[in-house]
Amino acid sequence: MGLGVLENSSGLRRVPGTVTLAEIDHQNTGNAGRLKRGTRRDKNIILTPQPSNDPNDPLNWPYYKKVTIVAIMVFGACLNAATIGPLLSASIVVLSEEFKRPLTDITLLTGYNMVVAGASCPLASALATKYGKRPVFLASSLACVIGSIIGSASKTYHTLLAGRIIQGFAIAAYESLTFTMIGDLFYVHQRGLWVNVISFTLTAVSNMSSIISGPVTNNLGWHYLFYLLVACSGFQTLLLLLFAPETCYIRDPCFNEHLATGNEKFDVKGTTVVEHVESASQLTTRPPPAKTFWQEMAIYTGTYSEESFIKLLLGPFLCLTNLFALWTVVITGVITSTYVAISYIVAQIFSPPPYSLSTAQVGYLSTGPFLGGVIGCTLVAQTSDRLTIWMAKRNNGIYEPEFRLPLIIFAFICTGGLFGFGVVAQAQGNVYLIDFMWGMTLVGIAFAVGPCSAYAIDAFRDMSNEIFVANVMFKNFLFFGYSYFINDWITKDGVASPFYVFGGISAGLIVTALPVYLFGKKYRSMWSQYNIMEMLKIQTHAEM
Repeated sequence: MGLGVLENSSGLRRVPGTVTLAEIDHQNTGNAGRLKRGTRRDKNIILTPQPSNDPNDPLNWPYYKKVTIVAIMVFGACLNAATIGPLLSASIVVLSEEFKRPLTDITLLTGYNMVVAGASCPLASALATKYGKRPVFLASSLACVIGSIIGSASKTYHTLLAGRIIQGFAIAAYESLTFTMIGDLFYVHQRGLWVNVISFTLTAVSNMSSIISGPVTNNLGWHYLFYLLVACSGFQTLLLLLFAPETCYIRDPCFNEHLATGNEKFDVKGTTVVEHVESASQLTTRPPPAKTFWQEMAIYTGTYSEESFIKLLLGPFLCLTNLFALWTVVITGVITSTYVAISYIVAQIFSPPPYSLSTAQVGYLSTGPFLGGVIGCTLVAQTSDRLTIWMAKRNNGIYEPEFRLPLIIFAFICTGGLFGFGVVAQAQGNVYLIDFMWGMTLVGIAFAVGPCSAYAIDAFRDMSNEIFVANVMFKNFLFFGYSYFINDWITKDGVASPFYVFGGISAGLIVTALPVYLFGKKYRSMWSQYNIMEMLKIQTHAEM
């Protein structure tokens, strides 16, 4: 039993996700002695997945090139995934008065935006799996530009709604595919940092948009929100077009086979059967030449899956037959949705007396959750990879994806924040204390989303695209549902009641991480033998 993770008992030689990560002195023989390792401080880390000798393999790209691509995608996620949704949160009361519509109708400007984002996810996933991520990201960025132009020119509620619906098509790719892009570019021991950078973008930065949008609406008018978004999204689209090549790569399966962890099968006489494994450097013939700049910048780079488009559309739904994949979708979706619920009602609480805050002041309240997100994501980023490497070394150099999960214990901070927000807001307490409680929820959310996302990538890399797409679908449909009833719920029962419910649900979900940690390896072993995706021949060509 590796640090509490129950061992596989099925006789399977290699459990997907379990790899030799840290080189231990007594293991520097056999297969491990011939594998490629990191450099400098990572010189004792066995690279997983093993890179090919192809200079066009994203794993072989210079580190600065990888960081440049991530920076462009993070910028896109800031605009498309983190800004579009909460863009109008601080302006709800202003828009209600201008269009003479009830608060629920104004909230639905965000609700319909979210439902389009959720509904378009299977299409984004299928296109990315079939034709690569680059054209999907480009189409998403263009949708943001077009929707923002319509929003900036809108004079009526329905025109603004049309712009928001078009903007919804920009969200899906940047909320889901950015996570799996990290798996394309980085090795297992590097992913925790970058997964948490994406998590930070999707949580903390979304609150920063309200800090900016409130004063902009107050001083210049809400149309300027869209003017600014047109300029920024247009610039990001240009960067994407020129400096972010395709990261999908069809890797020879033999680069995964040599990562067996020493769990060899035994024959009836008790002698060990060890398959011959060549070194990673011997697994390929002469590498192809590196692509030119213009070849890399091609929008269409071929197909990456031979499966039918219909099968790929079904992928995000079928991946939920994997119970632990379903768990990651539910826990991250539900816990993330709690801070969105707060953003829906913050103007409703603080614009009327006794607070009587202006639109700008309502926007400034997002400082608390922004700082909470910064603190939470920074802590997770600093500890995630270090913890997993330390645990792998304690486990004789063997890495288990479940080693990502212990940090979830700190997600209970979110539960405390939700209870505290409800209690203090119900009592019409100090606005700074309420904001502090809101910030606490974001600290806890970071400790839920980061580890769960990294776990999904490492444990079920072959269908991580589908898992993250299912996650975006689930949580965006939740957001849409909230837009129908959360404002009325607050009006009827007060602030405390909804947040007692949210806090209790979040606590219950966090507790479920324990059985996932204990039985994760057993379940991965079982799933590899009864994988419904493979039975239906839906291949995603993703590697460890």
